[in-house]
Amino acid sequence: MAVRAFDSIIIGAGPAGEGAAMKLAKAGQRVAVVEAHNQVGGGCTHWGTIPSKALRHSIQMLADYRRNPLFHHTVDQAEVEFPDLLRAADSVIDHQVRTRYRYYQRNRVEVVFGRARFVDAQRIDLVRPDGASESLRANHFVIATGSRPYHPPDVDFGHHRVLDSDSILGLQHTPRTMTIYGAGVIGCEYASIMSYLDIKVNLVDTRDRLLSFLDDEITDALSYHLREQGVVIRHDEAYEAVEAADDGVVLHCKSGKKLKTDVLLWANGRSGNTEDMGLEAIGLTPNRRGQLEVNDSYQTDLPHIYAVGDVAGPPALASASYDQGRFVGAHIADGQCDWSLVEEFPTGIYSVPEISSVGRNERQLTADQVPYEVAQAHFKAIARAQITGHTVGMLKILFHRETLEILGIHCFGEQASEIIHIGQAIMRQPPPANTIQYFAETTFNYPTMAEAYRVAALNGLNRLF
Repeated sequence: MAVRAFDSIIIGAGPAGEGAAMKLAKAGQRVAVVEAHNQVGGGCTHWGTIPSKALRHSIQMLADYRRNPLFHHTVDQAEVEFPDLLRAADSVIDHQVRTRYRYYQRNRVEVVFGRARFVDAQRIDLVRPDGASESLRANHFVIATGSRPYHPPDVDFGHHRVLDSDSILGLQHTPRTMTIYGAGVIGCEYASIMSYLDIKVNLVDTRDRLLSFLDDEITDALSYHLREQGVVIRHDEAYEAVEAADDGVVLHCKSGKKLKTDVLLWANGRSGNTEDMGLEAIGLTPNRRGQLEVNDSYQTDLPHIYAVGDVAGPPALASASYDQGRFVGAHIADGQCDWSLVEEFPTGIYSVPEISSVGRNERQLTADQVPYEVAQAHFKAIARAQITGHTVGMLKILFHRETLEILGIHCFGEQASEIIHIGQAIMRQPPPANTIQYFAETTFNYPTMAEAYRVAALNGLNRLF
């Protein structure tokens, strides 16, 4: 079998793989991207971020329609089923895939479809969809194979009533009741989405509060609004068994609780896609969650083989994964990287309403004994929110009492994931440019949601004495 040679080979065409491929191609390398799926984009485009956020947007539009007094006389005529909402994501996925293809073609990156397996530390064999085999060699490899929902061995995911965050996107009916096991980001997002379809949702949390990495006030608000939508939240629970039958599925908890619903959505963890890649043969052993250990430059124990994105572990965000790929591309091309990844990246949670945050929260600042003050703007007082009807939420800025340096920004409400970036831009500036005074002295378009920064800044500065 002839062996084709490249400078670098990227395994996986999701955000991390794409970031690495583009950076290496710009550096003049001959690059190949190997993708096991029949289209580029990875799990982000086909099973995760894009379809779930398109679904969330469709449901938000439906909720706005039902709430708008202009359409109250037609609300009874709007019968929308879950599959109808899913179809709205199809065109977005198609556009994303075609856009990604153009990027690869424009930068002369060869995309090879097939499953890759390491033969030795410099060569992979891959099996194409038609069964044909091919062998590729490279000086450097980037493993960017992403992740999939974690499946405990004692849960029957072959049963049509037991779903994960991938298979739920193939659901062909609207269930009346649902239990979601796992109250992390995915669990909370789907709990809020499904509740807006009038589905009775049990959200089972294995911890004592939702999303404990966020600011307590924000998670308290999320809990309140989920309960307002009819979601029943069960904290500090662990599953004993899952019993699936023709008439429903029962989640047996170790506490003795039994929750029977039409379907169960398992949203408790993810596993890296590293199986059957021949990694053990070249001395790389994934951990129990299928992830590879890497150093600060995302190198594995073999320095010429890198791992980025979900397969390298937290934060497992599409945005961070793309940046990791670009970082690795620069490291391979130049032997080093003259820029570093930001440690304080924004977190976006696409519940209804949205949540986004960057920097430290009150709990962390208190533990670190940092003298901070709180600046707040409630959306109900913002003209743009009143116009759009999205008055639920708030912007919260934590800043140093003495230096006025912004230490953390937390937002709950519609467009939170967009609003956060305004504060992030100032927060990233070196002293003395990072100051809450900037927002108090800046003129914002009116009416906008961005105006919340001015309102919050004035609120916070008025607290100082």
